[in-house]
Amino acid sequence: MAAVVAALAGCGGSNKSTAPAVPTPQRIYFLRDGRVQPVLRMVSSNDVTTAVLAELSKGPTSDERRALGLSNAATSPYELDASKGVVKTHGAFTRAELAQVVYTITQHAMKRATVDGRVYTRKNFEEQTPIIFVESPLPFDHVKSPLHATGTANTFEATFQYDLRDPGGKLLKTHFVTATSGTGTRGTFDFSVPFTSPSAGTGKLVVYELSAKDGSRIHQVEIPVRMG
Repeated sequence: MAAVVAALAGCGGSNKSTAPAVPTPQRIYFLRDGRVQPVLRMVSSNDVTTAVLAELSKGPTSDERRALGLSNAATSPYELDASKGVVKTHGAFTRAELAQVVYTITQHAMKRATVDGRVYTRKNFEEQTPIIFVESPLPFDHVKSPLHATGTANTFEATFQYDLRDPGGKLLKTHFVTATSGTGTRGTFDFSVPFTSPSAGTGKLVVYELSAKDGSRIHQVEIPVRMG
């Protein structure tokens, strides 16, 4: 059996609080074209690790599967010891399943996960991470001007492009972004896009890299967002 231990960076003890849980937004990482894609879940629990793993096990909604093409590899049966933050699965994790679990439980204070004595961080899953990885906005987030986008990227010379389109498909803004690093080293990005949408509805943020070979779009990702 494989044991997964969420390791809290700088945390010195267990949380004994029994105060009523307040719903908090959490990212749950499913798969899109074989790479992690976060979606929003509102979680009401004083034990966030337990709660997010439970949400992960439920899988994407039917709307998320249809609109985003999401899938879920994290389907192995498991036993949970919430007091120790330990998940035991029946059999070893697949690489995709491991990436989903590690990304999901390391989104806040937890910086690493230990699986069968081996320590993992997000950096161990480059092949399971989109070349341009948008962590905000999440799919179907309601956005207002300026749209604020954050994430990581590993593109040629750290540069990629974005388009912001309104619910009718009209191009509102297009520009380039430069991450903190690239060309083999994943960097972070943070940019804002002022916009005015002529109508309410679902628009989209499109990120992509222009091929150094022929200028075509590569590594394109579309994030549907609610405007208005």
